Amino acid sequence: MSYLKLSGISKSYGQFNALEAVDLDIAKGEFVTFLGPSGSGKTTTLMIIAGFESATSGQVEIENRSLFGLAPHQRNIGIVFQNYGLFPHKTAAQNVYFPLQMRGVKKAPGLRKAEEMLELVGLKDFGHRHPKELSGGQQQRVALARALVFEPSLLLLDEPLGALDKNLREQMQIEIKRIQRALGVTTIFVTHDQSEAMSMSDRIVVFEKGHIQQVASPLELYHRPQTRFVAGFIGESNLIDVKITDAAKGEARNGAIGPIDYAVSDRASTGSEATLMIRPEHIKLSRNPVGGRQNVRMKVETIVNYGDNALVVGKVGDHTMRVRVLGADVVIIQENEECCISWQRDSVYLIAK
Repeated sequence: MSYLKLSGISKSYGQFNALEAVDLDIAKGEFVTFLGPSGSGKTTTLMIIAGFESATSGQVEIENRSLFGLAPHQRNIGIVFQNYGLFPHKTAAQNVYFPLQMRGVKKAPGLRKAEEMLELVGLKDFGHRHPKELSGGQQQRVALARALVFEPSLLLLDEPLGALDKNLREQMQIEIKRIQRALGVTTIFVTHDQSEAMSMSDRIVVFEKGHIQQVASPLELYHRPQTRFVAGFIGESNLIDVKITDAAKGEARNGAIGPIDYAVSDRASTGSEATLMIRPEHIKLSRNPVGGRQNVRMKVETIVNYGDNALVVGKVGDHTMRVRVLGADVVIIQENEECCISWQRDSVYLIAK
């Protein structure tokens, strides 16, 4: 059953359409991420749900109750922004108590509830500190506690981890997911960082140019993208434009690579043009051809070492290919040398144009 429902949401600024007919259903307790590049419409959609923006057309409902005409403070929605927005003159506990104070909760029980929420986010002994006495990650936890203390119907997180360093950001991804699971609050997380979306979400909504491109689980998006944009935006991809030579047998051809077999699909017909996707980690790099796989020769141009793995970039004819290998395996080849790359038929996924 749908808990949060968006129906035909559009938003125009003069002649510019920021959103066009967005439809979305989110179940109670889900953790859903809005993912897309800057200007794709993800934050605009979030602001319409929160009530900070008005839709040009369409409807937002929570449990079949329309939010039309309700001010942000009337929607019972918790929000955390990237800049946290903590009051510098209030302690952490007072910051968390503030939304309860605005709802008429008396100070003593309100501060007790605030301290309980601080304990949940891992700040049990930090309630007396002011924001300037807290690290960025601790301030982010206070902002999260403040957004959750009044038991909101919905939690909205607008790129809350953008100001944190890599290690702290990864730590907070785990913490936010733990807290969300503990409370069971329906959550929408906005980010342009695909790794955040992949690691935290029950489902991901991919936006591009005001449209939803695909809604699916992280693994579904990664392994079975519906559009070329999703395939290119989620993870690293080798996208190969082909002509289907025999749809029944799963055979296609690319001008540079030649014949390519793919997992048979009903999304393209013989003679049509399509795109094939091969993830870099599904390609094997070797000196010589490998039996039972499709093999082609590649001229290595660049090797980028990451320690535990390496990215090998090369050319097959005039087509660039990317291969992801374990760091120890890359010693078999050097830049400007030729090698063999190979893959299995089931690793080639067809995206119809």
